[in-house]
This record gives sequence, C-alpha cells and structure tokens, in this order.
Amino acid sequence: MAGAIASAGATLCFSSQNPIKTLHFSTKTHSFYFPKPKVSAFRWNSVRPISPLHGFSCNCFSTVSTNTTHYEFSDGSSEVELRLELGGQDVPSAKDIFVDADGTSLTVKVRQAGSFVILIETNSLFEKIKPAETIWYVDDDQLVINLKKQDLDLEWPDIVESWESLSAGSMQLLKGTSIYIVGDSTEINQKVARELAVALGYTPLDTKELLETFTKQTVDSWVLAEGSDSVAEAESAILESLSSHVRAVVATLGGSHGAAGRTDKWRHLYSGFTVWLSQTEAIDEDSAKGEARRHVQDGSLGYSNADVVVKLQGWDADHAKSLAQASLSALKQLILSDKKLPGIALHV
Repeated sequence: MAGAIASAGATLCFSSQNPIKTLHFSTKTHSFYFPKPKVSAFRWNSVRPISPLHGFSCNCFSTVSTNTTHYEFSDGSSEVELRLELGGQDVPSAKDIFVDADGTSLTVKVRQAGSFVILIETNSLFEKIKPAETIWYVDDDQLVINLKKQDLDLEWPDIVESWESLSAGSMQLLKGTSIYIVGDSTEINQKVARELAVALGYTPLDTKELLETFTKQTVDSWVLAEGSDSVAEAESAILESLSSHVRAVVATLGGSHGAAGRTDKWRHLYSGFTVWLSQTEAIDEDSAKGEARRHVQDGSLGYSNADVVVKLQGWDADHAKSLAQASLSALKQLILSDKKLPGIALHV
C-alpha cells in the first residue's frame, strides 16, 4: 500500500447495511419493533481523555513528523514493512542512519552534513510492535524497515493510527457489532455518531429523531407535557427494538430525560459497545482517568456502565471527527484486550 504521511484524509463512502423494513409504534405502551438479528451484551471499562480545544491528551491521535512526502507500506501477517524514500540522498554507511522503534513509536533519522534529518517520527503506530526484532536496510534509494507485530491476527491498514486507518481497521474488530453513543449532550452524541457511521459504513440511528418522528412532537414539548420519566421510558422501548440491529451507530438522548443516564435503563444498551462522551474540566490525563474511576465506583450515573469513556473539554461541532477518532481508538484497545467480545455478541 502506498501512502503519504502528510496527505489529506481519504474520502469515506457510506453504505447503509441495516435498512429499517418494519416498524411498529404505540404511544400508549411505548412499544417499538425493528426485526433484526440478536446481539447480546457485554461490559468493559476504558478511558480515553481528549481535549478538543487543545488537541488530544492521550496517545490516540496520530502524531507524525517527516520531511519525506511519500512512503510504501505493506502488512505481511507477522510483520509490517515500511519503505521510506531517501530521495537520492548520499548515505555512505549504516552509522548515518538512526532507527528507534519502541512499543507504538518510531523515529527515523539520516545524518546529512553533520546533523540528523528526520524522515519520520511518530508516537502512534497502528498497534504495538516487538522493538527488539526490528530490522532495517537500504535498498537502492529506499530505507526499508521491518517491524514485528505483537498481534499477528490484526491487519494494519497503515503504519500509523489515524482517522483513516482506524476507520478501515475497526471493521475487522467490530465484526458488525453496533455502537451506542451516550452522554449528557444530545447534540454531541448525534454529531459523533454520524461521523462514526459514515466512517464504518454503519447505519446512523438517532433516538431523538425516532421519538419525534413517531410522536409528532419535540422531545422538549414532550418533557413539558408528560415529564422526563415518560420520555426516558419511551427511549428505553426504542433501544429495546434497536438492540436487535447490527452495523448501526445509535445516538442517544442526553440530559435527565435520556434513558442512558439512568442505571435502571441499561438492559438493552448492553447489546452493543457503548461510548460515553463525558465533558470534563480535568486539566490532564491522570485527572480525567481519576474522575472516570470515581464515576464508575459511585455507580449512581447510568453512563458509568459504558464500555469506554472519552473525556472532552469544551465543545465545538468542528471537533466531532476528533471525538469519533478517540472513540475508535478506545474501542480498538478494548476489543484487542478480549477479542471474544464481538464474536460472542453476534453468535448468541
């Protein structure tokens, strides 16, 4: 696979694989029906802090520095190969080349006129490598680097973890399992869910839109007329119907009238992976993790049941893709920690 380290993002095409064919709704009983295959439940907890206003505060963003425009990349099952163009530079001996690989980081420098020039520097390889088994050599005008993968089953779409590589690589891990986006802000949930759906080729579903479509009234007017409990109960019925879906990203209601914020309304959210988009004023990663742990231990907030937590400071709609990327990065680490999760969910 050929690529450009500093290239613009690739175009992502959306294909709806989960069309809704049958729907039954009753405003009295809050009963919804979408006939789809069953997806069962599982739980886990992971934290991915992020500050959309100041960039990522965790190692889930692809940071690449290079003066080499193009490279070639291939995945050979047990190892990945990176070919960097030397651009006709005179490299007389191995002592003029510096290759440092460690965990998920890679730095490559070439000595020129007494000083080193960086060819590539990243702290976000797509996944972990075995640094002690790194091999490199010069082939004509290319520097070839072979990196041994720790996880032989994981296919690398690219050398670095980026929005494009996560979008392509997550499909092999998710295996069709749906994703539920929860959190206090309905707007944030909606925008991030849409980004994820397009990236993964999943069906975007929105409980707010579904509720308003079938009741012919806004959620706000519903809350005023019947109260928050009524709305939460209706959304829970929606989630029960959606729990049979695969390949969907579901944006849920935020606020006190949302089902996800209530500990007794999570039964059907366990049918897929849940991502909690949690706004915070924490100033660093450790503080954000501590805050998330306290929420989990307290258990009074329904969101604390989520599989992964993405912390964010402030909000701007332009950062929806950054939050979606952080979510995919967290989900990737979760699934790699236990690869049976999606398989069990799809076969129960």
